[in-house]
Amino acid sequence: MPLGLIALAIGGFGIGLTEFVIMGLLPEVAADFGVTEAAAGWLISGYALAVVVGALGLTAATTRLPRKPVLTGLLVLFIAGNAISAVAPTYELMMTGRIIAALCHGAFFGIGSVVAAGLVAPEKAAGAIAVMFTGLTAANVLGVPFGTFLGQEFGWRSTFWAISAIGVVALVGIATLVPNLRTDGPAPSLRRELTAFRSGQVWLSLTVTVLGFGGMFGAFTYIAYTLTEVSGFASNAVPWLLVLFGGGLVVGNWIGGRLADRSIDGTLLGFISALLVVLVLFAWLAPNPVATIVLLTAMGGFGFGTVPALQSRVMRYADRAPTLASGANIAAFNLGNALGAWTGGLTIAAGLGYTSPIWVGAVITAAALVVMVIAAATARRIPRTDAAGPARLDGAPTAATAI
Repeated sequence: MPLGLIALAIGGFGIGLTEFVIMGLLPEVAADFGVTEAAAGWLISGYALAVVVGALGLTAATTRLPRKPVLTGLLVLFIAGNAISAVAPTYELMMTGRIIAALCHGAFFGIGSVVAAGLVAPEKAAGAIAVMFTGLTAANVLGVPFGTFLGQEFGWRSTFWAISAIGVVALVGIATLVPNLRTDGPAPSLRRELTAFRSGQVWLSLTVTVLGFGGMFGAFTYIAYTLTEVSGFASNAVPWLLVLFGGGLVVGNWIGGRLADRSIDGTLLGFISALLVVLVLFAWLAPNPVATIVLLTAMGGFGFGTVPALQSRVMRYADRAPTLASGANIAAFNLGNALGAWTGGLTIAAGLGYTSPIWVGAVITAAALVVMVIAAATARRIPRTDAAGPARLDGAPTAATAI
């Protein structure tokens, strides 16, 4: 395994940690700044919206620049944002720090996916992307519980100092271990990158990303209420149950990456179908604690197992201009998160109960499966030479070819 992939994974770990750890620290943050928990929650929503802006805006703005310096620059932005959060004397400055850190999120994973694919042989591209995203999944399993503990014991600001330190480690790792990426063919440009969006397959891939992740997060956003109010678990058991969910993310990401190297569309059709079945069973069997444990873990596995394949697919059909399309797919993940959370909240507000977000997630996932079937069927009509993959290192062949 190229050591550069490990450096990218460390960056993903830090970014995943800063995104999710604040969920466990909202009471402390709200009390420190004297705001309501609802206002503190905007530190999460504001972050997500800034991710979308950064994924598209910063990726577009840096298309002409070499990718390695862009990645290191993004990590400097990430470190600065978290340091601002750690010292912020006011809620407004804390929000500013969160937005600055979030701006690097989408661009880092979008550009990092292209770089990761370029570090390995063509047939291992999806697995390389999965390695980078392992950092994000590990942040849920290991980082969030530890970061929450650190913040509760030594103050929430200590957590953001720790995240800043992780960012420094990732910055040094990428600067020293990731080789410079050289593209074949014409020099990158925004105009060239925008040509990726002429592909119907790119738009179908982005739609599957929004719906596929929207389905999982529609169920997951309100999972604490489902676990305590429907399944009957004590509130202090919820963090440990979420560790199981995080374990499913790690395993699903690893398996999904390896299967996607064999067949991207086959992996997506299989995993989305399995996620649909899991969500229907979960909504039906949520009152059973044992079934809930199994299905919660499976939901994480099949839901996140689609990530390497989704990221690889949008890059594959981006007509040798994968960087902006890759960033757009990161934005699509976050739009899916927002879609799932919003629709799930509507059903709870309508008084349909705490299993209703899971049913909503199942409906959204079914829509994702329909779109994926259409995408796979129409892709078979595309000549293999029409879908080029991401740029390679040192003039090597492209990292992916059409299915």
